[in-house]
Amino acid sequence: MLADRKLPEDLKKMSYTELEDLAAEIRNLLIETVAKRGGHLAPNLGVVELTLALHKVFNSPEDKIIWDVGHQSYVHKIVTGRWQDFHTLRQRGGISGFPKPEESPHDVFATGHSSTSISVALGLAKARDLRGEDYKVVAVIGDGSLTGGLAFEALNNAGHLKTNLIVVLNDNEMSIAPNVGALSTYLSQARLNPTLYKFRADLEQFIQKIPKVGETTFRYLDKIKDSLKYMVISGILFEELGFTYIGPVDGHNLRQLTQTLTDAAHRQGPVLIHVRTKKGKGYPPAEKDPIRFHGVPGFEVSTGKLPNHSGPPTYTEVFGATLVKAAAEDERIVAITAAMTEGTGLRQFSQAFPARFFDVGIAEGHAVTMAGGLARAGMKPVVAIYSTFLQRAFDQILHDVCLQSLPVVFAIDRAGVVGEDGPTHHGVFDLAYLRMMPGLTIMVPKDENELRQMLLLALKMDKPVAIRYPRGQGTGGSLSTVQAFKSGEAEVLREGDDAAILALGPMVHKAMTAADLLKNIGIHCAVINARFVKPLDQQTILDWARRVPHLITVEDHVLTGGFGSAVLELLAEAGIQHVQITRLGYPDQFIETATIPELHELYGLTAEGIFRSVAGRRLTLASGKK
Repeated sequence: MLADRKLPEDLKKMSYTELEDLAAEIRNLLIETVAKRGGHLAPNLGVVELTLALHKVFNSPEDKIIWDVGHQSYVHKIVTGRWQDFHTLRQRGGISGFPKPEESPHDVFATGHSSTSISVALGLAKARDLRGEDYKVVAVIGDGSLTGGLAFEALNNAGHLKTNLIVVLNDNEMSIAPNVGALSTYLSQARLNPTLYKFRADLEQFIQKIPKVGETTFRYLDKIKDSLKYMVISGILFEELGFTYIGPVDGHNLRQLTQTLTDAAHRQGPVLIHVRTKKGKGYPPAEKDPIRFHGVPGFEVSTGKLPNHSGPPTYTEVFGATLVKAAAEDERIVAITAAMTEGTGLRQFSQAFPARFFDVGIAEGHAVTMAGGLARAGMKPVVAIYSTFLQRAFDQILHDVCLQSLPVVFAIDRAGVVGEDGPTHHGVFDLAYLRMMPGLTIMVPKDENELRQMLLLALKMDKPVAIRYPRGQGTGGSLSTVQAFKSGEAEVLREGDDAAILALGPMVHKAMTAADLLKNIGIHCAVINARFVKPLDQQTILDWARRVPHLITVEDHVLTGGFGSAVLELLAEAGIQHVQITRLGYPDQFIETATIPELHELYGLTAEGIFRSVAGRRLTLASGKK
C-alpha cells in the first residue's frame, strides 16, 4: 500500500479500513528496519494511528507538527515521503533517527532533547499571528517529557497568551490521573461535541444577562461546574493553566482520533488532547517489555531476542557495580538520575538502596540542584546523567554546586561520540563548559578499572567532581588491580624522546598502539595518560614539553575549549614556545550520524590517525631543520 499511495496527501481520502491496513504495513516496516538498524522501536509502534490521524486532519508541512524528543517520529518520516529510504535509518548519510529540517520540510524543528515541543510550537504560533498567516500548530509530547520544567513553563505561557495551539499529550506509560470509567468517557465525549460546547457557551451568556439574579446564578453554577470537574475530569490541571482539555482519547482508534483532532482544529485558544497509547503496540515482545525495547540495537524479529552481551563489562556496568559496593560501606551515598535508571547503570543501586535512590524524571536541572541540597545536608550525592543531557543543567552545576563547593559527584555517561543517535546526542562539549567552572575537578578514565578508582577517589573528596566516560564496553583490563593515584596526577605509560602523546580517556590505548607503529619507523614516542583535565598535571606536561620537540593531545571531544586547549593555555602561561603542538579531536561543528568507529576514523581518532599525524609532523620538522 505504501508503494501505491502518494503520502501524506492520500491519507485524507482513505477509509478507516484502509488506514488500519496501512497502520499494519507501517508496523511491519518499523519492526523489520529497527531489527536491522537499531533505534527507538516501542515509542514508534505506539504512535502509528496517532501519526496517521494527524496527517489525515492537518496539512503538513503548511500546518506545523512538532515532535517532542523525536523518539516517536519514525512513522511521521515514513508517511512524509521517506519510506523508500527508511532502510538507511541511523546510518551515515541516511535517514536520521530524529526530526531534521535539512532532511524534509515536514520536519519543522530539530529535536533530540525532551520537553521542548510546546515552547517551539508557541513560538511558531505567535509568529503566525504576528505575520497574519493562517496555519495550525500541533505539539506532540509524551507523558515522560511533560515532567521537564520547560514543558510546564511553556504551558503556563501558552495559557496566558491564549493563542490557537494544539498540544497532543501522548500518555503511553505513566497515568496522569486514574481512569474514572463511564462518567469520564461521557464527559469527554460531551466536551468533544461542538454543538453542545456552543450551547453551553450560549447558555452561560443568557444566564449572565438575567437582571439582578443572573450574575449571582452564573457564579453559583460555575462553582458547581468546577467542583464536578475536580472530581471527575483528569485534565483539571490543564484547564487551570488556560487550556481546553479533551480526553482521554483512545490513541489506537483512528476514527476517534480523527474526529477529536478535527474538533480541536476548530477550537479557539490553546487545546490539550490527552491521548492514551500503548508503547510497543502490535509487537508482543515490545508490548511486554517497552522499557527494554524503547531503544534497541538489532534484534531477532521472530523472538524479540536481543544480542548477547559478551566480552568486557561496559563502563556503565562498572560504574553501577562500584557505586553499589561503595554505598554498602557508606550510608551517606545517594544516587540521582533523570529518567535513565537503566541507561546510567543504577538499576542495581535502586534495588539495593531504594530509599537512597531518586529518579526525578526528565528534569536534569532539578536533579543537580536537589543533589546540592542533599550535599549541603551532609549526604554524598552521585548524579548520573548522559553528557548530552547534562548540558541542560549548566547553571545548576555552576550556581548550585560549584559556587558553594558542594561535594557532588557527576557521573557523565555517554561522553564523546555515541554513534547512530547523531548530533543531538554526541557528548562532545562537556569538557569545554565544565572546565571553566571554578573548583570543579574533572577526571577521565583510560579504562574501566581506572573508572572504578576515580569514582572511589571522588567520593572521598569534599568538593564537586565530574567523571566522564564513554558509551560501550571497557578494554577488558583486570578489575582486581587497584592503582591508587592523587587528584591531578597523570600517568606516564611510555618513554620516548621524539614526541609525546598526551591522551585522554579511551584515546589512551589508541595512543599506545600508535606509539608501537611509530617505533617501527624509528620514531620513539612517549605516551602520557592525562587522567585529569582539571587540575592538569602541570609539572608532568611542562617537563615533557621541554624534553621533546612535538606534543600531541588526543581527546574524544571538540577541540574548542577542550583538553588540548587547556594544554595550550598552560604552555602559553609558562612561556614555552619552541615545542610544536598538534591537537586531535573534533572540529568546531556538530558531528554527524555514523557509528563510533566510523566517526573515529573520519576525524583521525584511531591508532593509524595518530600515527599519521605524528609521522607527518615529524617529517615536516626534519625537513625544516635541513
